[in-house]
Amino acid sequence: MDFQPMKYIWEPAVNGNGYTLLLLHGTGGDESDLLPIGARLGAGFNILSIRGNVSEHGMPRFFRRLSMGIFDEKDVHFRTHEMVHFLQELSLGLGFDPAKMIAVGYSNGANIAGATLMLYPELLAGAILFRPMQPLYGLETAFETEKAQPVLMSSGKEDSTVDPAATEGYATLLEANGFKVSAMQVEAGHNLSQQDITLAGKWLKDSF
Repeated sequence: MDFQPMKYIWEPAVNGNGYTLLLLHGTGGDESDLLPIGARLGAGFNILSIRGNVSEHGMPRFFRRLSMGIFDEKDVHFRTHEMVHFLQELSLGLGFDPAKMIAVGYSNGANIAGATLMLYPELLAGAILFRPMQPLYGLETAFETEKAQPVLMSSGKEDSTVDPAATEGYATLLEANGFKVSAMQVEAGHNLSQQDITLAGKWLKDSF
């Protein structure tokens, strides 16, 4: 496959616990977008923030979509494989443990993280999914993990972009395949709020 490298920012922890927060931006963001949030989630983590390789009208994304809320699932597959290949190669050069990555994704970034959970269910140590949508369908019995990795899903009560019922079904699907899912709703729309960061920081401390 013709995989391309990805732009990234790497901030190793001085005295860390070996875990790496993998920051995955939303549509129109870049590798610097979630750095302030990563810093506020907790101390002692390596920070690895990457930029999606797809451009939609000049806005970076991790995979193509056909229309609002409708994903190009063929591209989701390709871009997920591309990202995982890049991360595994990068771990050799930077010296972090790829088995101790915790994805922190917002919107489109949450969706590429979710695709990673589905296509590589044993890879990530856990995931924080802010405003997620189910990225792939037809894989309901094709992925499973025995590691019971913790996954936090954070939805906005006033989010007009994401259907709450679909999010609930997505959480149920991940649980059925072995993930330990915690779902929360915050008083917000699609944008991130302080409540998201506070609750995610507590969850991260409790889980790792």
